[in-house]
Amino acid sequence: MKKCSSLVKKNDYDGEDRLPIDVPKGHFAVYVGENRTRYIVPISFLSHPEFQCLLHCAEEEFGFDHDMGITIPCEEFIFQSLTSVLR
Repeated sequence: MKKCSSLVKKNDYDGEDRLPIDVPKGHFAVYVGENRTRYIVPISFLSHPEFQCLLHCAEEEFGFDHDMGITIPCEEFIFQSLTSVLR
């Protein structure tokens, strides 16, 4: 998991797929915590029930139909602890 220090600007996307250029293939960005810190996580996390629970909470609280990306509604230290055991 990679913590990103800054948000991607609109011109930092590739042309065709509209994916952020700093997100490697096989990964995706999520925003966590009160400060919406950006993390890059592997797609393999999607198969873990614990991560699926976080996504379910995100869907209930924020929905998935917005431009900013997936926002995980938990504190950063909880997210970091959970994702450290998923590796």
